[in-house]
Amino acid sequence: MKLNRIALAVALAGLSVGAHATNGYFSHGYGMKAKGMAGASTATHDDAFFGANNPAAAAFAGNRADLGVDLFSPIREFTRTGGFLPGNVESDSNYHFIPEFGFNRVMNENLALGVTVYGNGGMNTDYAGGQIPAGFCGPGTPASNMLCGVGRLGVDLMQLIVAPTAAYKVNPNHSIGISPLIGYQRFAAEGLQAFAAISSSPANLTNNGHDDAFGYGVRVGYMGKISPTVTIGAAYASKMDFDEFDDYRGLFAEQGDFDIPENFNLGVAWQATPAVKLALDYQRINYSGVDSVANISNMPGCLPAPPFGPGVGAGCLGGASGIGFGWNDINVWKLGVEYKYNKAWTFRAGYNHGDNPIDSPDVVFNALAPGVITDHVTLGFTHTLASGDEVTMSYMHGFSNDVNGPDNVYFPTGPGASNKIEMYQNAIGIQYSWKM
Repeated sequence: MKLNRIALAVALAGLSVGAHATNGYFSHGYGMKAKGMAGASTATHDDAFFGANNPAAAAFAGNRADLGVDLFSPIREFTRTGGFLPGNVESDSNYHFIPEFGFNRVMNENLALGVTVYGNGGMNTDYAGGQIPAGFCGPGTPASNMLCGVGRLGVDLMQLIVAPTAAYKVNPNHSIGISPLIGYQRFAAEGLQAFAAISSSPANLTNNGHDDAFGYGVRVGYMGKISPTVTIGAAYASKMDFDEFDDYRGLFAEQGDFDIPENFNLGVAWQATPAVKLALDYQRINYSGVDSVANISNMPGCLPAPPFGPGVGAGCLGGASGIGFGWNDINVWKLGVEYKYNKAWTFRAGYNHGDNPIDSPDVVFNALAPGVITDHVTLGFTHTLASGDEVTMSYMHGFSNDVNGPDNVYFPTGPGASNKIEMYQNAIGIQYSWKM
């Protein structure tokens, strides 16, 4: 009952904080042990975050519970030079707590049941307004934000996933697992009034507070100990199909649809010596399967309407083939090393490299979600207490990256204008683990 209350508290906390990310809008890892190794976790089984990594790992994880929280700090900046509307602004809301929880119970020698509660990822920006002087965005317009809207500019997307898990050993060294994925997400946008003319539903484009949606999917996995020192793993997660954001059906393609894309990961872990373990993961995230994320933002496909009228055409914001953020599918490589110094102390480090999903022509819209980080380094440790319980900490630094691009066809700011989005990140997390 105590663990059930902990899980409920984590789930409720997950609804109230922004969950953010580094590989596009996915986290670089799930669980502090994985985060200390740059997210490499497909072929490891030393915590209860298998619902986010590889469900088959539950068969080898033992009886345990893990409760953690990350303090995540993304620093985002949007700059425009040249043209008629130059300006610069840095996003506020730079600190976010992201909780996560995992629990596992071995039912018999072959079967294990558990649950993982985690934030999948998210997009958050919170720019102050007033960078563009009054009258510059049109006759009689007040001082405006960087996209010529009124007041603050930004979006807030939060995603929480509960993943009950069952894993079965098909023999002592090989297991399969499945995690139904139950998702909840909240979204809000503000400051986008200037795009009402290309929205299929201007009243449902911006400044409507938070809307929410439920969704579902499934993750399946395999883990195999192919030798005394080598373990391999593989996992696949289907696209999570969510209800539409009705209050933002004039923003996201397909009348407010915003799903979580399918993804898969492959991994190998090598116990090189009794003290040293190396882990390597490859992950593929198929953003192209979600139109609201993947549809390009800079291709003329909408006929702008007069003020206060809906845009005309399936390519308008919110339309059946509406304007999106133009994100590409990405490949992610995660390399981690673990060093067991003694029975009480284990140290970790890692390097994570992922593709940048954003191309130059889509920079303007992606000021709202500048997920351009490509390189990360991580550190971590676990201290095992006399009781057998564990305290784990991790640190991540995402190196600064930027993308420059021209004006968007729907947002011309004059000859020679150039737009730049930039971000770097830091995160530090702590986790307590109970052995049972």
